[in-house]
Amino acid sequence: MVETIRQPRSMYDFKPDESLEPAEMYRQLVEAARALTDGESDEVANMANVAALIGEFVPRLNWAGFYRVIRNGTEKELVLGPFVGRPACIRIPFGQGVCGVAAASGETQLVADVHAFPGHIACDAASQSELVVPVIRGGEVMAVIDCDSPELGRFSEQDAAGIEALAALLSDRI
Repeated sequence: MVETIRQPRSMYDFKPDESLEPAEMYRQLVEAARALTDGESDEVANMANVAALIGEFVPRLNWAGFYRVIRNGTEKELVLGPFVGRPACIRIPFGQGVCGVAAASGETQLVADVHAFPGHIACDAASQSELVVPVIRGGEVMAVIDCDSPELGRFSEQDAAGIEALAALLSDRI
């Protein structure tokens, strides 16, 4: 006798209402991330779930995910972490490209036109604008959250504030 195991339709259904104002959408995104990461100590699992949430919540993206800070001897570099989207660059030196500048400076990078950004690294030719927010713990950048869009000027200060709130939540969860 073979028993059939039934999978639940969806354990986590966090799809937001598309008519939400950005501030409310980001509030709900942070709350969903809090619920999914609360009590979970595995950094990769937390980044994977949050990358999926960003992909579900934030409209008009073609890539969303993490680059983790890895020490290579005395140097630091960014290494690809969990993401949603097309295959991406695996390693990015600190100070290079939008992600590398965010990691080196510890500051959010809001780029309306990636082609106008000096030293932009084109992982996906469809990307036109980018938002990169560092995740900081104890004054040190641990990772960056990278969001790309195929639309010029896609990201606003509201988007930056929303992803910064997410990064603050994740500072002790990744």
